[in-house]
Amino acid sequence: MAFLKGYMAASAPIRFYHRYKKALEVEQVFGEHWLRFAYENPVGRFFVWLLARRAFFSRWYGYKMNKRVSALEIIPFISKYGIDVDEFTKSAFDYKTFNEFFYRALKPDTRPVAAGAKVAVFPADGRHLAFGDVDHSPGFYVKGATFTVAELLGDPATAAMFAGGAMLISRLCPVDYHRFHFPVAGIPGDSRRIEGWLYSVSPVALRHNLRYLLANKREVTLVESPEFGTVALVEVGATNVGSIRQGYVLSRPVAKGDEKGLFAFGGSCVITIFQRGRIRFDDDILAQSAQHIETYAKMGDRLGEAPSAGSLQ
Repeated sequence: MAFLKGYMAASAPIRFYHRYKKALEVEQVFGEHWLRFAYENPVGRFFVWLLARRAFFSRWYGYKMNKRVSALEIIPFISKYGIDVDEFTKSAFDYKTFNEFFYRALKPDTRPVAAGAKVAVFPADGRHLAFGDVDHSPGFYVKGATFTVAELLGDPATAAMFAGGAMLISRLCPVDYHRFHFPVAGIPGDSRRIEGWLYSVSPVALRHNLRYLLANKREVTLVESPEFGTVALVEVGATNVGSIRQGYVLSRPVAKGDEKGLFAFGGSCVITIFQRGRIRFDDDILAQSAQHIETYAKMGDRLGEAPSAGSLQ
């Protein structure tokens, strides 16, 4: 019965809290039938192990999305998922491939950045989970399913800087804007790559095995911020993500909301880690996260603020 209960929870619809509508919604999952077969069926999981997690599979799919014929999929995709074309910097008919459309730029005024030096913002459009103390969190995508910062960063010495710190997991669906930005102002260091597999980061997969986040290829950047101390930014690759492309200039100061890079085709994930006591997340996202429910919010919206000197989260 315990197994059956766990299976039913894993197979349940993916619900998220829409910050702007202030209501729970059910996610319309891109490729849901395939995802559920791949991660909820023993035959599908064997296929993932054999092929889908491997880089050549994603390179092959990325090649397809870079062919001119792939542009024929753009308008049906926009129509099916209700994507707002008024946000694009150019007409939907002007993208030469689906991948070019996928990592499209948006008009600057469509993503205003919350004001205030002590205010941090979401680094990407997507569905977010926030935990005030990653070492004592109640679980991420399912109760009890957690990981350590040392495992995520792949470096115990760096991880020690974030003991008792706060973590934001930002999950980008294929339908989302797929550029990621700096959540705080500061000076970024070099991006360090950790090689790995390319599992899906959809809750369909993570409900079964959260450690896919640790198994996947990822890139780690440390940002030195006057208000927030050292902040770790981790971009996580996933199935059919052709690449993680960094676009910032090493050691040059960045403003909050500046573009950091982009993902090519596929769902992906950005994880932001703050040192202990350096941020107080907003109440709405903490309340939903405590129930293992993601909050939908856009890049540039307020995430939280640096507490006053001497206070702890």
